[in-house]
Amino acid sequence: MEASFSDKHYELVVACKRGDRQSQFKLYNLYAKAMYNTALRIVQDEAEAADVLQEAFIDAFTRLDSFRQESTFGLWMKQIVVNKSISALRKRKLELQPLEAGDEVPNEEPEDNGVELQVAAVKHAIDKLPDGYRLVLTLYLLEGYDHEEIAHILRISEATSRSQFLRGRRKLLNYLAN
Repeated sequence: MEASFSDKHYELVVACKRGDRQSQFKLYNLYAKAMYNTALRIVQDEAEAADVLQEAFIDAFTRLDSFRQESTFGLWMKQIVVNKSISALRKRKLELQPLEAGDEVPNEEPEDNGVELQVAAVKHAIDKLPDGYRLVLTLYLLEGYDHEEIAHILRISEATSRSQFLRGRRKLLNYLAN
């Protein structure tokens, strides 16, 4: 059975492929805020997120002919933004926290321990995490990627993705508890 989808901006994308600048502007306005927020969650710097956003749209509009519309434009665009954001982090030398001797890599995430979380407190706590933890946690929890996809995107092992997520989550919960 083949999955089907409906891209409500299909006609705009088709017009953009024909070179219609007004359609490009409309598409930009439809997606810019969401894509900026995605970039900001990853790079954690407003100016850098704005740069990532501009580079991503330039790249998207340049490569629009390669977009086969097998998914929505929004999903395709989000992939470009996430990849550009990660590239920006790599330029800053993203450091994943190393595994320590005796560290166990569990196969499943532990259950929530009932801590009530306030949005502002969570955002502040996430901002305090080391880049590696924050990036994996953001991709997993906020962007909806699974560990296999994160491993592929970051060029790390799936076990490293899981351990970064679990350690980051533990550290996040500690920040929130204190």
